[in-house]
Amino acid sequence: MRAPLHLWIVGVVTLLWNGGGAFDYLMSQIGNEAYLSNLSDVQRAFLENAPKWFDAAWATGVWGSILGSLLLLLKSRFASTAFVASAIAMVVSAVYSFFIASPSTIEMNGAFALLFSGLILVGILAQYAYARRMTARGVLG
Repeated sequence: MRAPLHLWIVGVVTLLWNGGGAFDYLMSQIGNEAYLSNLSDVQRAFLENAPKWFDAAWATGVWGSILGSLLLLLKSRFASTAFVASAIAMVVSAVYSFFIASPSTIEMNGAFALLFSGLILVGILAQYAYARRMTARGVLG
């Protein structure tokens, strides 16, 4: 089946959107000083002291969404699997950052952090739903 135009639009837009998260993750992990200089000392300490399982969940969430977007563009039915893995990983990382870490992300960044994280999760779930719909319609194989 020929891919509809909206598949390419959604694939590119989500790749760009998810690329923002990947950039944030990458700059944080490589310790890019110019990027990290925008963070407070408390925020930097949060990143430096986070447990490995948080980093693993963050990585899975970020790179899973990138993979999902790429798989959409490749018309692969596995795009939905990548998006659901990304969503689960995001929930795991949110549990740490909002409920376990001290100070929590809300304490460091205010209620906006919760709102923005919720927006990201809704976006990932929408990408998942879109990929499932395209698979059901036979666009992704």
